[in-house]
Order: sequence, then C-alpha cells, then structure tokens
Amino acid sequence: MSQKKHYLVPFIALTVLFFLWGFITVIVDAFIPRLKEVFELSYAQAGLVQVAWFAAYFFISLPGGYLVSRVGYKRGIVIGLMIAAFGCFLFIPAASFRMFGFFLLALFTLAGGITILQVAANPFVSVLGDEESASSRLNLSQAFNSLGTTIAPILASAYLLSDAIKSSDEIAELSEAAKETYFAAEASAVQSPFAVIGGALLVLSLIFAAFKLPKILDAGTGNSYMKALEFPNLKFGVLAIFVYVGAEVAIGSYLVNYFMDMNMVPLILENDFTRSLATFVADTFQGKDISKIDNKAIVGTFLIFYWGGAMIGRFLGSALTKVFPAARVLTVFCIGAITMLTLSMLTSGFTAMWAALAVGLFNSIMFPTIFTLAIDGIGSYKPEGSGLLCMAIVGGAVIPPLFGLIVDNAGFKPAFILPAICYFVIMTFAFFMVRHRRTAVA
Repeated sequence: MSQKKHYLVPFIALTVLFFLWGFITVIVDAFIPRLKEVFELSYAQAGLVQVAWFAAYFFISLPGGYLVSRVGYKRGIVIGLMIAAFGCFLFIPAASFRMFGFFLLALFTLAGGITILQVAANPFVSVLGDEESASSRLNLSQAFNSLGTTIAPILASAYLLSDAIKSSDEIAELSEAAKETYFAAEASAVQSPFAVIGGALLVLSLIFAAFKLPKILDAGTGNSYMKALEFPNLKFGVLAIFVYVGAEVAIGSYLVNYFMDMNMVPLILENDFTRSLATFVADTFQGKDISKIDNKAIVGTFLIFYWGGAMIGRFLGSALTKVFPAARVLTVFCIGAITMLTLSMLTSGFTAMWAALAVGLFNSIMFPTIFTLAIDGIGSYKPEGSGLLCMAIVGGAVIPPLFGLIVDNAGFKPAFILPAICYFVIMTFAFFMVRHRRTAVA
C-alpha cells in the first residue's frame, strides 16, 4: 500500500505532461489550414506539416529508447522537456522570417523533444503499479492528454484561425507600411502561444529535475531492439500504432477542410444550437461578433467534440478495461470508428459532420490500449519496446499526406476509406491479442 501511495505523486506529474503534449499536438494540427493559405499550398503539400512533426518520431524514437535505457526514465523526461522547449522558441524566428522550411525545422525539433517524452513517460506510467491494470492506468493519463486536445481547438480558433489570411496578390497590393504591419501581426499570432508553451516546458523540466521519482528501471541495460522484436505482441503492436496514429491525425488534421468542403458554415449559422455554440466561442475567446470571424474559425470550433470525445472515451476506457479484457474493449471501439466513418461517407450535412466528429470517441482508448498490450510481458525490454512503438508514430507523417493526395484527386468521402482500413488493421491486432492471452494462460 505504501508503494502505491509512493507512486501517486509521479503519476500526477506525468499526467501533467500528457496534458501538455496533447495540447501541443492539436495546436500543430491547427497550423495546416493556416499554413495552407499563408504559403498557398495544396492539400498534399500542407501534409508536409505532419511529415515534419511525425518524421521526428521515426528518427528520434530509437535513439530516445536507447537514451532512456541508459539514463533512466526521469532524466529522459527532463531531456525531452528541454528539447521540446527549444523547439517552441524556434517558432519565434521562424514566424519573423516567414520561411516554410524554418517552420518545418521548428516543428521537427519540438516533435523530437515530445518523442523522447513519449518514449520515457508511456512505459513509466504502465509500470507504476501492477501489470494487469496497466491499460486502465495509461488510459487515465491519456484522458488528460485528451483534455489538452479538447482545449487546444478553442484556443486555436481564437488565435490561429480567427483572422483571414491574405493571398500573395492581396499582399502585393499593400503599401510597404501595411505589409510590415500585416507580417508583424501574422508573426505575433504564432510567436505568442509558442513562447508561452516553451516557457512552461522549460519550467517543467526544472521541476522534474528536482523531483524524486521512484527508480523502476536500472539505467544502463541497453537491450537489443532486434531481441525486443522477438515478442510477437510488440511486433504487431508497432504496426497497430503506425496505422492508428496515421488515421487519427489524417482525420483530425483535415476536419476543418472537410467541413468547409461540405459548405457547413451556412448550416451551422442557420441552426440554433450550432450557431449559439460558435457565437459563444467567438464572444468568449475572440471578443468578436461571429459575423466578423473567418469561416475556418467557425467550423474549427466543432473540433472540440472530436477531441472532447477522445477525452470522455479515455475516462470511460479506464473504467471499462478494469472490468473487461483490454483487447475486447479495443475491438468494440474499432467497430465503432469504422461505423462512424462509413456513415460520414454515405451522408451529408450535419449527419456527416457529427459522424466524423464521433470518430474521436472511438479513437480514445486505442493508443494507450495498443501500447500496454504491445509491451505486456516484455520485462526489461520496455524502453526498447517503447522506442519501437513511438517510432511507429511516424504513421502520422505517412498516412495524412496519402489522405490529402486522395482528397486532391477524388474528394473527402473516398479518402475516408483509408482510415477505415487502418481501424480494420487495429481490430485484427485486438483479435490477435485475445488469442495470444488465451495461449499464454494455457
């Protein structure tokens, strides 16, 4: 009992980290519709934002896993926080120079720090207690990650999507003084939030450095990644994480554009409930009349239901995985996601919009449940397993551009077939884990 109490403080501290990187990830999603207009990009080119972000998971995860296995969870977390803070501060010169490549570099650096945090924090939470309740525990921490992703769209609508972006032709018509004013306003809209986030991450790194966390991992193990991949559940889990993150990011990144493509703004403004919600956000967070904000900000308001659904689902999932086998719960949620995508593809208007938003609810438990099932029973190979699983987050750099390419050539409805296939792969992993558990018990 005393050991469990000893784990409470580090669990709370780690949960704060989950909140922050959820918040930051969705702020990155908000850059897609904004940067698409600022740099006049196609949907496929706009997907490079996600490539820069998630490519860091591919290149940094394995070194991150090795780092954590050498220095331990605590130092790994501190190093990750400091790198993430530096990445945030890079947005200040990137916004001033208005260079797309500089933005991508800042995103890559920030994502590199978040990657090391993921490698260290996810398995750390999973081992702060008995292995049977690991899925429930990680779902609870991830619920606060989803709280961050729920709050972020509101702030993104207020600070990143609320003002209309001028085209290159419109900018060319401005006087030099007007251009300077416009560029300064554009830079400030990006610099301010990331300066605050960078400062918060830096403070957190100092707090974690001072924390006395329980020593669970013996530093200096340095196990082989190839040996870790001999565990079949880890190997299949890497694929499941790859397709899950790709599907979640593809949907979340393009929802604003999807709703704009369906011309949802008139419908939103004609409906009493949706108009009142958009009006409330405009008044509360932007201090503007709804008629004076950009259409992207109006539809962006509703991303709160996508990420909010993920938050509710994770709290629910934390309870469900205490009662039912985690793999069976995962199967049900995969079926729900596929059903909602199919409904959105076959309908239009509010039905299609709410069905797409409901996918967030069914996404909720997938990452933490896949993660804990994948590292279940791999013992001292958890840092290496975590590194491999976090490397698979690169799916967020591969699948969204493919999704964007399909949208460019066929439209949004056919493009939803791609994430539906991803959820089918995850459901296959869940079936495998049910059989794997039966074999282990036998």
